[in-house]
Amino acid sequence: MNEPRNLSIANLSIDGDRLWQSIMDVAKIGPTDKGGSRRLALTDLDREARDLFISWCETAGCSVTVDQMGNIFARRAGRDDSLPPVVTGSHLDTQPTGGRFDGVYGVLAGLEVIRSLNDLDYVTDHPIEVVVWTNEEGSRFAPAMISSGVFGGQFSLEHGLSRADTDGLTIGQELERIGYAGELPVGGRDLHAYVEAHIEQGPILEDEEITIGVVTGAQGQRWYEITLTGQESHAGTTPMERRKDALVGAARIVDLVHRIGMDNAPDARSTVGMIESYPNSRNVIPGQVFMTAEFRHPDDDILRDMDAKLRVGLKEIVDEVGLESAFEEIFYIAPIVFDERCVAAVRNAAESRDLSAREIISGAGHDACNVAAVAPTSMIFIPCVDGISHNEVEDAKPEWVSAGGQVLLGAMLELAGGG
Repeated sequence: MNEPRNLSIANLSIDGDRLWQSIMDVAKIGPTDKGGSRRLALTDLDREARDLFISWCETAGCSVTVDQMGNIFARRAGRDDSLPPVVTGSHLDTQPTGGRFDGVYGVLAGLEVIRSLNDLDYVTDHPIEVVVWTNEEGSRFAPAMISSGVFGGQFSLEHGLSRADTDGLTIGQELERIGYAGELPVGGRDLHAYVEAHIEQGPILEDEEITIGVVTGAQGQRWYEITLTGQESHAGTTPMERRKDALVGAARIVDLVHRIGMDNAPDARSTVGMIESYPNSRNVIPGQVFMTAEFRHPDDDILRDMDAKLRVGLKEIVDEVGLESAFEEIFYIAPIVFDERCVAAVRNAAESRDLSAREIISGAGHDACNVAAVAPTSMIFIPCVDGISHNEVEDAKPEWVSAGGQVLLGAMLELAGGG
């Protein structure tokens, strides 16, 4: 590596066009009819995106390692490589009908930081790493953010590897199949800082014409799986008063979840995202329903109260309809407050580049929320068009993408030192 030049951090720049092109190149892997992306975790398409990312990192001079949950770490050496790294990254897996920016933007913005540092012959004191977290979305294997959760100590390795999809295939099996069952232990090492760049996935920044969200924390979340069991029966011959209709119970729970969210507006979020009715025949009274529910709120006390109301309301509903129920909370993460030093680095990077910025709390879960348990952490948001995400039409403007990359570069350099 050449001798570093005396450069001010505020004057350093990424190549926004190269970052944009990298995002478009990954979007060619698993494209959808409406211009989005479909790369479910640990599918062949996910493997293809991983392979491309690794090839780019190796071309950029990085060493690459993979841990037992399939998380990929690409490392650019620092002046003192014994120092803990400053890390960035996100994920490459998508929703079934996902967009081109969710997750992949954070990964490739991190790669662009490394490429730009190479272009500038800039030596950081701490090493720089870019990570790809496995199964962030949780759309194939529940819950979401499982691999960063193992890294952050929220889940055991055995629990993470045993998560199965609807066909009964586990994360461990699929990591082996696609060649990403690494040997590196998951977690247990020192990170100097972690900064994740992401699209906002909401409308606030665009509505307020602000380019950078300085993320100070994230909402707490509770995820549930509910199975209601009644009795299948003939739709034409069974009197209404004799029915044990599992779908009627599910409908009332959907309304209950919605009302709990509305009662705690404007900060609460409540959603029923999945309903599977059995036997799903038009002239048979449903005998069983599987459904999911989730709550989110930045105040853990209110989130706990929402949980209590769901449990009480669920019991009242199943007793009234005459059903049996199985109820499990499969995921909980408390509200997160990010590290002030890392948040300040993001704020300083935006200010030094004269970019409009505001503080914001993340409504979505991100791998940064799990990493925050073991390392100083912050996030950078950029706007997305109409606030739409988890949708094929998800979009971002090139100038937003570039601005977020500039802020990521500045924040990481403030934290990593060097020059």
